[in-house]
Amino acid sequence: MGRAFQNRKDSIAKTATTKSRIYSKYGREIYVVAKSGGTDPAANLSLRGLIDRARKDQVPAHVIQNALDKAAGVGGEDYSPARYEGFGPGNCMVIVECLTDNPNRTVGEVRNCFTKTKTKLGAPGSVAHMFDHCSIFKFAGDDEDAVLEALMEADVDVTDVEAEDGQITVFAPHTEYAKTKEALLAAFDGVEFEVDEIQFVPQTMMDLPADDLPMMEKFLDMLEDCDDVQRVFHNAQW
Repeated sequence: MGRAFQNRKDSIAKTATTKSRIYSKYGREIYVVAKSGGTDPAANLSLRGLIDRARKDQVPAHVIQNALDKAAGVGGEDYSPARYEGFGPGNCMVIVECLTDNPNRTVGEVRNCFTKTKTKLGAPGSVAHMFDHCSIFKFAGDDEDAVLEALMEADVDVTDVEAEDGQITVFAPHTEYAKTKEALLAAFDGVEFEVDEIQFVPQTMMDLPADDLPMMEKFLDMLEDCDDVQRVFHNAQW
């Protein structure tokens, strides 16, 4: 119970540069998800969830549509996923997810973020074993037993169901994303997800020493400024 995961809040873009960066990241991710699974959100549940998140983060409709139009066309960019692992400030564990059309450029940019903050980029698998790769759904409700029963009836391999402060949070393996979402939509008419994502959830959290907080903030800001970086997961709390 009480798993710590990163609840993506509505982004408040303070500058045009920040807005442009948010739009670019979403546009790239929408393009890749639509290219691989189809451009119809009704048939591609991953795309549907992604578009919902983009709208919550105030991404304009034309940015979303442009990404879908590009995915529906012939050719286009050849983005591929890349994942980097390492140890951040205070020796916290970090996973960096990217979408790139130039892996050499991307690894160089990510390595620079570690180097400039005196932290260490690790080998593949160096920290991932300390995270659970989870599908996460959070929505209004308080009857966790009813949710668990609905998921079990749908033969979903659910990991955990939590109820707290009028919110239900469902955790399932990342491979069960579509099945879990379909079961919830079928069982609870009109359900609206506050969180609808696949994340790396740390198995244990660590308290970040106060002296390391400024460097942690710099580290995360530098990664956020990298165009190819989509998500950053860590086990630090402060």
